[in-house]
Amino acid sequence: MPATASLTHAWVPLVANGDETWFNNPAVQRAFWPGVWETLAMTGLSTLFTVIIGLPLGLVLIATGRGGLFTNKPLHQVLAFIVNFGRSIPFLILMIAIIPFTRLVAGSSIGWKAAVVPLTVAAIPFFARLVETAVRSVDDGKIEAAQMMGATRGQIMRDVQVREALPAIIDAITVLAITLIGYGAMAGALGGGGLGQLAMNYGYNRFMPDVMVLAVIGVYVIVQIVQMVGDMCSRLVDHR
Repeated sequence: MPATASLTHAWVPLVANGDETWFNNPAVQRAFWPGVWETLAMTGLSTLFTVIIGLPLGLVLIATGRGGLFTNKPLHQVLAFIVNFGRSIPFLILMIAIIPFTRLVAGSSIGWKAAVVPLTVAAIPFFARLVETAVRSVDDGKIEAAQMMGATRGQIMRDVQVREALPAIIDAITVLAITLIGYGAMAGALGGGGLGQLAMNYGYNRFMPDVMVLAVIGVYVIVQIVQMVGDMCSRLVDHR
């Protein structure tokens, strides 16, 4: 079977020769860079989908809570229960439990594309709470000043709360992305692709410590890059 761009279907010998280690190892040569790409792709897409859904959810949580712009106790309690319930489920259990839903959405339960579904489902409640915390830190005096100037509640939410909390929200997105990298590595143990699956299939199951070390280094480098980019973006939007 020829090598392909997908780690799930990449072929490598079962056992490498004694001199085929590190970057001479066929497992590394044929599967490492596809594993990096799959890790980046699943992290990027799941982060994007989580922000699209989790950001409004976090804003609704803070707006409907006590003293919020749109106080609605029943709605707030329902959303808070859903968020807390979602956060309480361990990721591996969640990934297994929603396999039928994953197949419905992605057409498969294996591969990095399928892993995006449970990653997003698991991360939405986590990120919503991060957004709620970030927005709650905005000075009440700025909100009161906007109200005195005649700003609508929608304008206050958009132009005061979100704008003032933007550095903290970007920090939350950075934390989210790094968390998803770790979740994605766990997903690799169940056929989720990426460097996690590379480490499991070859580093652990086929006793190739060089592959395991390189997979760990790959994840570490990705995390460091994400953290640096997130810190830089946060500083750029922080005008305090």
